[in-house]
Amino acid sequence: MSRRVKRPLKARGDRPKGARPYRGSQAERPQAYRPGGKPPERFSAPRAAKPAPFVPEPEKIVAEPPPLPTKVQTVVVTADENNMRVDRFLEARFPGLSFSHIQRIVRKGELRVNGKRADSKDRLEEGQSVRIPPLKLDAPKSTDPLSEAATKTLSALKDMILFEDADVMVLNKPAGLAVQGGSGTTRHVDQMLEAMRDAKGQKPRLVHRLDKDTAGCLVVAKTRFAATALTGSFRHRSARKIYWALVAGVPKPKQGRISTYLAKEEGEEDTIMRIAAHGDEGASHAVTYYAVVETSAQKLAWVSLKPVTGRTHQLRAHMAHIDHAIVGDPKYFNKENWQLPGGLQKRLHLLARRIVIPHPRGGVIDVTAPLPPHMLQSWNLLGLEADRFDPIENAPEE
Repeated sequence: MSRRVKRPLKARGDRPKGARPYRGSQAERPQAYRPGGKPPERFSAPRAAKPAPFVPEPEKIVAEPPPLPTKVQTVVVTADENNMRVDRFLEARFPGLSFSHIQRIVRKGELRVNGKRADSKDRLEEGQSVRIPPLKLDAPKSTDPLSEAATKTLSALKDMILFEDADVMVLNKPAGLAVQGGSGTTRHVDQMLEAMRDAKGQKPRLVHRLDKDTAGCLVVAKTRFAATALTGSFRHRSARKIYWALVAGVPKPKQGRISTYLAKEEGEEDTIMRIAAHGDEGASHAVTYYAVVETSAQKLAWVSLKPVTGRTHQLRAHMAHIDHAIVGDPKYFNKENWQLPGGLQKRLHLLARRIVIPHPRGGVIDVTAPLPPHMLQSWNLLGLEADRFDPIENAPEE
């Protein structure tokens, strides 16, 4: 499912706890949108016709990025790279590197920040000097036939594909599947992509991430050229992302803007993002627009979310902050004595519904993911109409 990207309209509303309204004068403010009724004027713009499928420009020659460095080099962190994690900094600078290779050079202390060892999760600051050792791609893949396990993995990946061409894939990541490895994680998307490694040793590369329990659109680059372009699009916020969630209660007003600072808080068993003050160590600004699409007996709301920034757990922390935590969230659900309605599964109800991103060779990729099984079950039980117009499409882009 795809649509043309429309020019965003200004939206507005009253101030809820922890959120700011969309901008707009009192005279412009329309009547509230009531689910099941006629949308107000500012939400009633007709849907654009579906564009033709993306077709890359013919015979367009684009230079591949330079090869990976074979000697030690020192680079300076730019303003765009400020507060970027070390591992993501390396992925952005050198898209050809595998996740395992990045972890290896960091673990061995071969990478230095201002002369000191660094952890892959450390945040970089503008102006810091980063010593980078010689880098190399993983060894070329053997030409031997795929094993039975690899064949099954390849089949599973192909079943996830929502969009694919020579440069890019967009996968429909299932809830519960991690994007990258970690403590105790043996199966994840990055490992599965090994089954698609070509004869030159290159495999598709991750260019962004989703939480393990979040389902939906995950963009993967199939070439080094595409990885460089797509990573830049996410870094410069050229990618437009829309998420769907089921939350406890009904946010008021029904459209709003949440703006906070978020900082990581390490616990004995877990790590969460807490609401922080400007200037707190490790705090990053985070902005989210939200819009209620439909409600269920004032106990639950289907909410559409548009993150302007891309902080860890941003949507989950923001919805909990305004006292409307996402249903099934094991980290941030903060409602005491709240009973899950019968028939709903206690799983995170968050979907990366849509991604709109510039294609590396021109044009725009616009992909939509379906509701995952547990959310579809909830929508059916609650009588929510999944094809209802999504008001978040008219929210601002910044």
